[in-house]
Amino acid sequence: MSTTLWIIIAGAVATYLTRIGGHLVISRFERIHPRVEAGLNAVPAAVLTTLVAPAALSAGPAELAALAVAAVVGLRGGLMTMFLTGAAVLIAMRHFIG
Repeated sequence: MSTTLWIIIAGAVATYLTRIGGHLVISRFERIHPRVEAGLNAVPAAVLTTLVAPAALSAGPAELAALAVAAVVGLRGGLMTMFLTGAAVLIAMRHFIG
């Protein structure tokens, strides 16, 4: 097998073990402290920020337009609507702008 395939398999195994490990640790507690729960609830926003920030800092006009539209849609609509609208705008802008 190629090195790339082994890297993909290792990444998948590491991701699975991390997720199942977190579930096993949390499931041992009868009650989760409110601060821990608040921290866990903040994880999706933190992950989204780490994905969006590099693109926003090195963005061209198509990326900035998609980010602006996604931000406005995110204030009014749901998460999936925001992602799909942002992706559609990005694809359209890259097609027309180049």
